[in-house]
Amino acid sequence: MLLMPKRDWQWIYNDAYGFLSVSLGSDMEFLTPYKSKSLIPDAQSELEFSVEHAKFYIEFVERLSKSMSLSDAAKVQLALNATAAHFLLKPQMPKSWFFDTSTMCVYSELAKVFQLRCQGVNAQVLVVEANIQASLVMLLSNELSLNGTKSLMQFECIKVMNDRLYPLNIKRHIVAA
Repeated sequence: MLLMPKRDWQWIYNDAYGFLSVSLGSDMEFLTPYKSKSLIPDAQSELEFSVEHAKFYIEFVERLSKSMSLSDAAKVQLALNATAAHFLLKPQMPKSWFFDTSTMCVYSELAKVFQLRCQGVNAQVLVVEANIQASLVMLLSNELSLNGTKSLMQFECIKVMNDRLYPLNIKRHIVAA
């Protein structure tokens, strides 16, 4: 079942778990992977799930539906995490030095899937915020080690220059006449 935003949705920082959550009414709560140190100050208290948040969420779900074959639950999970990241994460500077430079020019856009290469490992990421030179991306893979001490967990976000984004390898069938 695809969840659509309602008036009673709100952002709440869940102290018991230590993560930002979305209250989806009186009987349901969705935990994001975002801890207080990565959130803007407003996200530390109750905050409405605004019309702007709802529009972004709906657009993200629609884009996911067109580009990926996912269950409704997966679409909701990705869209809620993307909405939280887009509006409530602190601004980041690109941390491109962790990743290999791509030799292909790509066009980054919201909800598009790319690969990042780090220490010989490919990881899939989803664009949460696209700009001309850099994009905020959410890790779709389970985990990605950035170096000996730092790693990204699934659904965590990092900003990278667009020249680090590799297109997904899509097998194309060539038909010769």
